[in-house]
Amino acid sequence: MNDQISSAPNHIALIMDGNGRWALQRGLPRFEGHRRGVEALRRTITAAEEIGVRYLTVYSFSSENWRRPVTEISELMGLLRRFIRNDLADLHARNVRVKVIGINDGLSPDIVALLADAEALTANNSGLTFVVAFNYGSRREMTDAIRSIAEDVARGQLKPDDITEELFSSKLDTAGIPDPDLIIRTSGEQRLSNFLLWQASYSELVFSPAFWPDFGREALVAAIDEFRQRDRRFGGIPAVAGHSR
Repeated sequence: MNDQISSAPNHIALIMDGNGRWALQRGLPRFEGHRRGVEALRRTITAAEEIGVRYLTVYSFSSENWRRPVTEISELMGLLRRFIRNDLADLHARNVRVKVIGINDGLSPDIVALLADAEALTANNSGLTFVVAFNYGSRREMTDAIRSIAEDVARGQLKPDDITEELFSSKLDTAGIPDPDLIIRTSGEQRLSNFLLWQASYSELVFSPAFWPDFGREALVAAIDEFRQRDRRFGGIPAVAGHSR
């Protein structure tokens, strides 16, 4: 199936929010919301491929999520295990490349190994790059980048004048990944929640009212349609017919 949308964003990032509220509205346990959220993720990956998106980043587990109840964290880790074991072969067959950003601190060895295996298996694939932000926090990411640069300066490998935006970007978890054109957050909440704060400088933001378990192709296309209506000026002035910017 090939129904690519003209001018589809090169990189879409997703804050998958609302699993718990979706379940609560239906009198279901929160785990059922998370389980249905995995189904929504499968739908969305497929839709992104068909539409022609090149990079899809999902905020799957933030560094702040460790504050949740131990039982819920255990359930989320179990869902991740099952997703990788059940879906990785299919993603690989579809030429999807998996990239993981975040840190391994606090993760069990089997989770670390599964994530590493997913990256290694798909490293040479050339289709959609599926970026999983797992145990990720943007402030931590930027702090680590600053520390790395400071260490290089202290060792005499860098001078302060050598520090540029490009150098800083190369020290982030997302080095080599283009900044997102579009960031979508589901559930109607309107904040970034420590997600890609540096990379989002000129991203368009769309806040979908749908809870994540209800998200899929239709909602993704609606967000892209809204994105296409935006005038992306990157700090410039609006385009005027017959004149350059």
